[in-house]
Amino acid sequence: MLCLPFESRFHGDYLLDTRLRLGLQQPHESGDSTMIRDNQPNVNRLTRETLALVLAGGRGSRLHELTRWRAKPAAFFGGKFRIIDFPLSNCVNSGVRHISVLTQYKAHSLIRHLVRGWSQFQSELGEFVEVLPASQRTTDSWYSGTADAIHQNLDIIKSLRPKHVLILSGDHVYKMDYGELLTYHVRNKARMTVACVEVSVEEARQFGVMTVNEEYRVLKFDEKPADPQPIPGSDGRVLASMGNYVFDTDFLYEQLDKDAANPLSGHDFGKDIIPSIIRDEAIYAYPFRDPVTGEQPYWRDVGTLDAFWDANMGLLEVTPELNLYDEDWPILTYQRQLPSAKFVFQDEGREGKAVDSVVSGGCIISGALVRHSLLFSGVRVRSFSEVEDSVILPEVTIGRNCRIKKAIVDRGCQLPDGTVIGEDPDADARRFRVTENGVVLVTPDMIGQSSAHGA
Repeated sequence: MLCLPFESRFHGDYLLDTRLRLGLQQPHESGDSTMIRDNQPNVNRLTRETLALVLAGGRGSRLHELTRWRAKPAAFFGGKFRIIDFPLSNCVNSGVRHISVLTQYKAHSLIRHLVRGWSQFQSELGEFVEVLPASQRTTDSWYSGTADAIHQNLDIIKSLRPKHVLILSGDHVYKMDYGELLTYHVRNKARMTVACVEVSVEEARQFGVMTVNEEYRVLKFDEKPADPQPIPGSDGRVLASMGNYVFDTDFLYEQLDKDAANPLSGHDFGKDIIPSIIRDEAIYAYPFRDPVTGEQPYWRDVGTLDAFWDANMGLLEVTPELNLYDEDWPILTYQRQLPSAKFVFQDEGREGKAVDSVVSGGCIISGALVRHSLLFSGVRVRSFSEVEDSVILPEVTIGRNCRIKKAIVDRGCQLPDGTVIGEDPDADARRFRVTENGVVLVTPDMIGQSSAHGA
């Protein structure tokens, strides 16, 4: 079932209460309490008139065997979530209730997750989360790029008659108020707005980079440039695209039709559409910042095994950058109804305990030690075993007398008694995948077990 906040958070009063607390909004003497200060547009109206399209067909090839049976947006994160839950939760918390998820690569587990956890919207009020799988609606090919994925569903999009279209990457981890992004777009009278994070020059070489003027109007776009251009007046900071865009609807239709008719195009927003329109159209970059502090909020592309491991380990800090305990901006998900985590045995040398760790529901730590690790739902750790600096995905069983260190253990693995991982890099490399930073990935296939079921 989907873990939902109180009903009031599904409506404007929740957004208003949050904005009032943050100082983003002031009650109006005229009684119009939904108008943001500085004469900005009505955010509730903007979000109601917006259709969110979540691009969730990514293969995630840099995650290697972790995405052999699942799309990257369906990858697990944070003890109980999947990556797709973050943009979807951002939509719900922002008041965007018209959401379509575009799927393609090995989408079974992703679609199952969406059906089980994200189908409980009030359809009588026009709210929905629906799936738009690659289905050759307009051509004989599957989705061939981000722009082509949207273009193949234009008939569906037009039937919904949105005023604005919010296009979101489905494979990043972050919390963001899309109402602020929409307000920025309308206030600037932009035709398209690109959400961006600020990164260093070194980091920028891995992203699509926006060159902007002092008003943040986009002058140039470069994909993974060797010499990225800093933000005017900044100390060497660069604007990197988050893969999130806002379009005026008619402008989006026009550009997609032009791009589809171009046989030389790769049909991608970053590589094709943005470079073709920045000279003649009002395209703006939206700097993703905390509206109160002005600081760069948490945003991660967990697209490599090292990044995936590091981001999960970051949740173990006393005060992590990503606060999953935030009641004002809950991350929603589907979760099975499981009993509480259990720790058994207090015998000398056989204590069941976990320290500096996150342990999810349904786990049993039986006479074993878990140190600085993140355990997803339904994990079993048997007696005399030790788990350290590791991410253990759902329904893993770790047998007796095992030593597991700096590992990612995929869903459903049944590690035999006496398994040792993370102590001998050469031995690990012969059996498993070892990253540049020494993280060991273990999947069921690597130990002769079936992994396709329950991805």
